[in-house]
Amino acid sequence: MAKIVTVKVRPYRPPEHFAIKDLDVRSGEWVVVPQEYGIEVGEVVSDPIHMELPEGSLPPFIERFASTEEIQLYFENLDQEKAAWRFCEERVQHHGLSMKLVRVERQFDGGKITFYYVAENRVDFRDLVKDLVRGLRTRVEMRQIGVRHEAKMVGGVGYCGREICCASFLRHSSPVSIRMVKAQNLPLNPSKISGICGRLLCCLAYEYDTYKELRADFPSLGRAIELDSGEGKVIRQNLLKGTITVLFQDGEEVEVPIGGDGEIEEDTAKEASQGNMETYRKHGKDATQEKKEDRKQEKKRTGKKVESSMPQKEKLKKMPKKRSKAGKKRTQDKGKQ
Repeated sequence: MAKIVTVKVRPYRPPEHFAIKDLDVRSGEWVVVPQEYGIEVGEVVSDPIHMELPEGSLPPFIERFASTEEIQLYFENLDQEKAAWRFCEERVQHHGLSMKLVRVERQFDGGKITFYYVAENRVDFRDLVKDLVRGLRTRVEMRQIGVRHEAKMVGGVGYCGREICCASFLRHSSPVSIRMVKAQNLPLNPSKISGICGRLLCCLAYEYDTYKELRADFPSLGRAIELDSGEGKVIRQNLLKGTITVLFQDGEEVEVPIGGDGEIEEDTAKEASQGNMETYRKHGKDATQEKKEDRKQEKKRTGKKVESSMPQKEKLKKMPKKRSKAGKKRTQDKGKQ
């Protein structure tokens, strides 16, 4: 059983998990932890918890407690990062470069400073790097990032009201495609399915496998189905409710349950179809007559013709066809002959 704690390495980074071997670590203490580029100092923000983890999934171990000098160097690095940010922005404006600075990170030993930026096109920052090396007296790395990585670094609040996933707990983002949106029957509205980065929401991938598994047991859209009440085709699927909507040739729509094995429950479908037909016979004609009466009353009250709620195709069928001038001329010529 492993002992796990949460460590905040940087104020602007999401907390990271580390394992404890022989140390008695408590929340609020400062420790030295391994990173990709070396070591870092971080603050423990949670008490240890005991967890059973699969083999090979154990997080890296905390190396040791941080000394007073290392903690002081940690805060000095944060001040150096702010100063480097201001200096870099001033040199960017001086050279007229079309780029946006997102984050500045200084390694714990001060050996290198990394500048993260976004830009629409390629940026020639050779003169900028020379100025930065001369002014900061250390190695400088310019790293261009995309809009997703920018949102992860800057953070924000999503449509759900919570902090965006990539800035809070996601370590690696999975590919997201429009196929996932269609599989979950979501509206293809860019403002609803896009995050603050302008790309598809990362959370669309969370339930995609579940929807894909459920859809495998459902008849496809447009498929013809023969029920006891007649023949129809599938026009909608409700995966969570476990039903499909069937459209019959007479225009009637029936919601039909799907069994656990993917088979249509014929008895339930028959009862639903008969129930809908009886409801139409009882209320359908009365509802149509009520709409006509309402339109007449509205016309008397306002003196204007009230548009019917009839579908446009039905209106066009009932409208008399207008004859063109050429057609009228041909009719007149035939009459003269």
